[in-house]
Amino acid sequence: MSTSQDEVFATAPEDETELNRVLGPKLLLLFIVGDILGAGIYAVTGTMAAGVGGIVWLPFLLAFLVASLTALSYLELVTKYPQAAGAALYTHKAFGIHLVTFIVAFAVICSGITSASTSAVTLAQNFFGGMAVNGIWSETVDGAVVTTVPDGMVTLVAIAFMVLLALINLRGVGESVKFNVFLTLVEMGALAIVIGVGFYAMSKGSTGVGELVAFDDYHDKGMFMAVTVATSVAFFAMVGFEDSVNMVEETQDPERVFPRTMLTGLGIAVIVYMLVAVSVVMVIPPGELKAIGDAEGRALLDVVSRGAPDFPIDKVFPFLACFAVANTALINMLMASRLLYGMSKQGVLPSPLGKVLPGARTPWVGILFSTLMALGLLWWVSSDPESNVVKNLSGTTALLLLGVFAVVNVACMILRKDPPAPGRRPFRSPGVTPLLAAFLCLFLVIVPAAERDSIQYQIAGGMLLVGVVLWAVTLVFNKLDRREVGEYTGEE
Repeated sequence: MSTSQDEVFATAPEDETELNRVLGPKLLLLFIVGDILGAGIYAVTGTMAAGVGGIVWLPFLLAFLVASLTALSYLELVTKYPQAAGAALYTHKAFGIHLVTFIVAFAVICSGITSASTSAVTLAQNFFGGMAVNGIWSETVDGAVVTTVPDGMVTLVAIAFMVLLALINLRGVGESVKFNVFLTLVEMGALAIVIGVGFYAMSKGSTGVGELVAFDDYHDKGMFMAVTVATSVAFFAMVGFEDSVNMVEETQDPERVFPRTMLTGLGIAVIVYMLVAVSVVMVIPPGELKAIGDAEGRALLDVVSRGAPDFPIDKVFPFLACFAVANTALINMLMASRLLYGMSKQGVLPSPLGKVLPGARTPWVGILFSTLMALGLLWWVSSDPESNVVKNLSGTTALLLLGVFAVVNVACMILRKDPPAPGRRPFRSPGVTPLLAAFLCLFLVIVPAAERDSIQYQIAGGMLLVGVVLWAVTLVFNKLDRREVGEYTGEE
């Protein structure tokens, strides 16, 4: 007896314990906004400003356009197939190739875990940086404050934080999203401080508004290539909207709620990003924009400390940044565990990953598995003290997701021939926008290729290789299971 992959995806098995639909429009909006506005804005703003100068807002705008076109495809698919498996489900329904489905699923899972692990390290670094600014675990050398944190403490705090996230996740999505609401409000308050300082500086006229349209070719790339590279970097700050499709089985009335909520969340994010970019240009002198790209995550702290020197925000801002990256890590781990759950329910990953904790109704095996992967990644990343964690892992995350988005956009066009279920009225993206979105995603993968650090391709390739190995193991076990059932029933 054999079951085709199409049949497996068409009919999810019944489970005595299903996920709890606790997400309404407000919680879903905060979930999306909190995910997009997380670690990305702190991680990439300085790098982008160091590449294009005063027009740092432009790559954010272009990345928003690419993300929005892709979001339209996701909306069409999630309202047509409201299941938690997300991109992997759409890929299999469109192409029906098990290996491709598995690689897409693995790429999405790894991008979330990589992003969350990087956020955990960034949180630990910001925590100890804040302690140092306040005179704890620090000493002054030649007038500069230097941290004296014992070796391994950053990794230890990062690991402890990931374990805490797992416990919050196990409590239930209601508790997790409520925690997300708190973190989102804190991080929006921190970014509001940055924006307020920037506009205060603008009112004082310390920097001319004309700087906002000034292109500074610091690296001699030319405007087209410099903006393209910066847009591919900015795309890391725009991702997050796709995580929400893996929460569809926990969302109330998803066909009505998802379209306007996702697009509203993207709109809020790009407005905040562009205001932050304007603030950076208004406060940091033009000749110094290149220098801030060399200091991980310090661009926004520099804006606040320079724009409001009489306000001791530099002593508390690192801790506010901790809340922002914590939010990103929480949502990424929520996404990874739900995707593992969804793929298990569809028969593509082993069935134990679909186990649900009866009381809290959370996918506890998926949470445990994704957390163990994150802890292993944290150990590996921290073993190389020379690695630029933020730049390389954020670049790898964007690279993986741009490839996934290209596949999803093509799948959206293919699946238009598949009629929706009776009584379902899915969202429809306009015309051939999915093909345009697929082209733009591939453009951002291919054109800046020579400008990316080779380690980003090594990380992505290594992770996908692990995925191929896991696919082969899963395929063997599935065949053995079908053979045992056939022997028991007497069927071939």
